[in-house]
Amino acid sequence: MRRLIRSSLATLAVAGCLGMGGTAFAQQLRIGLQDDPDVLDPTISRTFVGRVVFASLCDKLFDITPDLKIVPQLATGYEWSSDQKSLTVKLRDGVLFQDGTRMDAAAVKYSLDRHLTLPGSTRKSEMAGVTGVDIVDPATVKINLSAPFAPLIAVLSDRAGMIVSPKAAEAGAAAFGNHPVCAGPFKFVERVPQDRIVLEKFPDYWDKGRIKVDKITFLPIPDSAVRLANLKSGDLDMIERVAPTDLDEIKANPKLATASIGELGYQGITINTDNGPKSKSPLGSDERVRQAFSLSIDREALVQVVYNGFFIADDQWTGPASPFHLKRPVPARDVAKAKALLAAAGKPHPTVNLTVPNTPTLMQVGQVIQSMAAEAGFDVQLQAMEFASGLAASQKGELEALVLAWSGRTDPDGNIYSFVSCGGGLNDGKYCNKDVDAALNTGRTASDFAARKAAYDKVTEITDKELPIIYLFHQQWLWAMSKNLKGFTPYPDGIIRLADVTKG
Repeated sequence: MRRLIRSSLATLAVAGCLGMGGTAFAQQLRIGLQDDPDVLDPTISRTFVGRVVFASLCDKLFDITPDLKIVPQLATGYEWSSDQKSLTVKLRDGVLFQDGTRMDAAAVKYSLDRHLTLPGSTRKSEMAGVTGVDIVDPATVKINLSAPFAPLIAVLSDRAGMIVSPKAAEAGAAAFGNHPVCAGPFKFVERVPQDRIVLEKFPDYWDKGRIKVDKITFLPIPDSAVRLANLKSGDLDMIERVAPTDLDEIKANPKLATASIGELGYQGITINTDNGPKSKSPLGSDERVRQAFSLSIDREALVQVVYNGFFIADDQWTGPASPFHLKRPVPARDVAKAKALLAAAGKPHPTVNLTVPNTPTLMQVGQVIQSMAAEAGFDVQLQAMEFASGLAASQKGELEALVLAWSGRTDPDGNIYSFVSCGGGLNDGKYCNKDVDAALNTGRTASDFAARKAAYDKVTEITDKELPIIYLFHQQWLWAMSKNLKGFTPYPDGIIRLADVTKG
């Protein structure tokens, strides 16, 4: 495997020395990703690594700072109406898409409408309160809401705020996903699935003075040891999601540097509770079995064994830094109680078919859970699957349970609504509880912190019992890079932003 990857990288390095018309690229970056992204269309995309690529392809109306402030990007400012039911956004002038067409109010309306109406959109539930978008003038749009919607600016600082070229998108979703055109600093060149994604600097980018790199090649390499080996050899310039067990080795290498920051999201297990025949499993059909499965897991031991204690054991959907996080201890493992719950459910030895992304570290997570759960009476059957394929299978209801991470959002709505609301776009298990929906909607529409906090505490109270998702831990984002890479700033969302990054 490593030989093939190294060979591919060497070929890319040689081929990449010449650009369009034989022009040499002054600075090229080769970035190793843990997974291969799914479709490169911000309306449909679901994967974290897709967001990493989009950060170079597709600017958003808003972005975040490293300390989680929301700042304009393609927007220059905004104003809420007095009743909080419309948001007027002023747009940056002179912005071009990578196909040379103009980014204006019409393009923003087109993109937001597309998020709301395109079949298969995973942005629709994020924007559920949006009723329409009006063009005020070429540099101004007004986003209309059915009710006050507290998370809207945060939503527009991620994929829902990415503005695509209407000209390119009119070719159809399939064609656009194969050749995306946005208003970001780099333009799409090519994609070879499971091998590479190549981008080149867009010379007419609105903020081109901050872009120092001429070409980026993203290479999906699921094995963390292989990613690190290619970094050490110089075949890669940067790798993401470094295994904490490799941290001491990296720090001892004088040619390498690291960066880290706590995440906004979580690692957990998504359960299929009502999505087709696979939901009729013991785990999917009985909350007592899910409670027993959760109780069989020692979260502290899990992060110690797999991640050298570098990650944070927890059973919540918000991280400890969030003001919406409950100040409570991590639940202790209780095998006796787990066995009692299984006995009460009439399923003392249930089989759990657990799908795990095919990275060595996550497979180890699956194996530790398998061993722990066995002591409570579970027969856990592990199935390794490529990450994007696992997501697609989960969405179709083809899996019983999936080990799945969520990189997190600045607003708590982004960590929970799409996953557990009855019509949530990322609710693969089709869990549905009307009381949860009511609390989620209160969290979206309430204007003060106390009311939102009470609403999300209610969501936690119900989902702690019904467990559509079993939360395990919060990771620390960890990158490694060549020491001649300068200017990289870690962000809590884990996204690699390349503004001001140089390669010496």
